Amino acid sequence: MPGDSVTYNSHMDPKLAGKLVVAISSRALFDLDEAHQIFSTGGLDHYRRHQIDRENDVLPKGTGFPLVEGLLKLRDPQGKDLVEVVLVSRNDADTGLRVMNSVEHYALPISRAVFTDGSNPYEYLKPFDCHLFLSANKDDVTQAFQQGFAAGLVYQPPYSLEQDANVVRIAFDGDAVLFSHEAEETYRNEGLEQFHQQERQSAEIPLNPGPFKGFLEALCRIQKLFDADRCPIRTALVTARSAPAHKRAIKTLRDWDVRVNESFFLGGVGKDGVLGVFRPHIFFDDHEMHCIPAASKLPTAQVPSPATREPVSEQLSSKKKKRVKPSAGRKPGRPRRRSRIED
Repeated sequence: MPGDSVTYNSHMDPKLAGKLVVAISSRALFDLDEAHQIFSTGGLDHYRRHQIDRENDVLPKGTGFPLVEGLLKLRDPQGKDLVEVVLVSRNDADTGLRVMNSVEHYALPISRAVFTDGSNPYEYLKPFDCHLFLSANKDDVTQAFQQGFAAGLVYQPPYSLEQDANVVRIAFDGDAVLFSHEAEETYRNEGLEQFHQQERQSAEIPLNPGPFKGFLEALCRIQKLFDADRCPIRTALVTARSAPAHKRAIKTLRDWDVRVNESFFLGGVGKDGVLGVFRPHIFFDDHEMHCIPAASKLPTAQVPSPATREPVSEQLSSKKKKRVKPSAGRKPGRPRRRSRIED
């Protein structure tokens, strides 16, 4: 019922209790492409000097910025904050000052930050009871995922990051994201006909949870605080499933007592078309073949998955090309290259 309180993990720190907690790296929140290139070509000392000399230069918005900005505006009907965002960075606090100055410039109410000076930041997700982790570092995303956190590796920002300021829209793939990967394994190993037969026979058996079930549940708890016509969050399921495999997905969500606002059962049709209409603040999928076309239009993050032989792809960290202006033919959506300092 609208007006009910939100309760998440009972062991949460009292200052975080009742909130959706999102951890995001500095490279996921801001576009640090220039600084990364300097680190890659000039080394750590050159990078440090660059960041300190420009600590008052505002960083451009990154892939995760629209989601963070939208979530931080959420208030319950009594005016209380519903979301906490924690900056988690491989920088040290000295070089990270530019990031925090940019946070202040954009008036983002982010007060908590973790600077690890190259150490693995994913280890600090548990103390904050994070529901979601976004990063541009492949290893950190994979490690967080293996520890049971919903985690996504962000692609480069699309041409436009302007999103609906009043409603936060989030789109999810189905199998290996909201649901477990078992059904997808049947498709990969035995083909479409056997997959449909299995899903038809198992229509009344709920699918096992996927890595983003908890994040979706947290979003649904917030949605229940509002009347349907005034809800500031809208979700979508965008899946390659089609009839008859749609029934099991629908009944699984019903069994979990969660719902998504819009559902697209595409049967192999490209996802970027409907995503371009839905215009999510972020889209989560475990397949590079879906992420790349979507990332040119909207913020996109790839989810690690045991269902694919392309776990968060090495291409996401080692084949990033230098970006140029759109008029010169920049191809957005190529993932980021990993480094010790940047994340």
